[in-house]
Amino acid sequence: MQKKPYWSGPKKPMSGGPKGKKNRNQRGGKAQKEELAINDEIRAPEVRLVGDNVEEGIYPILKALEIAEEQELDLIEIAPMAQPPVCKIMDYQKYQFQQRKKLKEQKAKATKIVVKEIRFGPQTDEHDYNFKLKHAIGFLKEGAKVKSYVFFKGRSILFKEQGEVLLLRFANDLEDYAKVDQMPVLEGKRMTIMLSPKKQTTKKKEAPNEEKPQEENAAE
Repeated sequence: MQKKPYWSGPKKPMSGGPKGKKNRNQRGGKAQKEELAINDEIRAPEVRLVGDNVEEGIYPILKALEIAEEQELDLIEIAPMAQPPVCKIMDYQKYQFQQRKKLKEQKAKATKIVVKEIRFGPQTDEHDYNFKLKHAIGFLKEGAKVKSYVFFKGRSILFKEQGEVLLLRFANDLEDYAKVDQMPVLEGKRMTIMLSPKKQTTKKKEAPNEEKPQEENAAE
């Protein structure tokens, strides 16, 4: 009788798991480090079960797998570093979908900080100043930060006090729209001030008809 050759290659993945459910590698695509262990991949001798349709508590791993099998769902290790690891019973693909959706919502809520720069010279004239002030108001209303600086070229560094006065005036003229994050600081040939937009609070307008009842009564 001919002997079968000895196979020294990698073992075939186990087909275990609740109701013959496939493990992560068999679901299509390679396993990634950030993915969680499910079903037969969970190595802890006991786990803490949480979630719907289950009595929360600590169970031996075989019992937890049995409960998942009865519900025809997966046993997912959602907190592997806990003692014992925390597992949830639900469909793995549904769990992945929920996590992707949650991540997408978090990214959508995260606001991107936009910084607009406005450059002055140490001896900026009034027309140019007002022009840049108008632009700064527009940026702040859009929710962007404003980084304004005076650039000292050559011997103009002698006018650094004048540059500081200019930036402080700029911040003062924008006090209705911005708060100062950083007072004027000289870095090399630049003196910089940083402004953040204030939350716009709309003043409650007086109702135009408030006086009318009195006028009507007077007329009567």
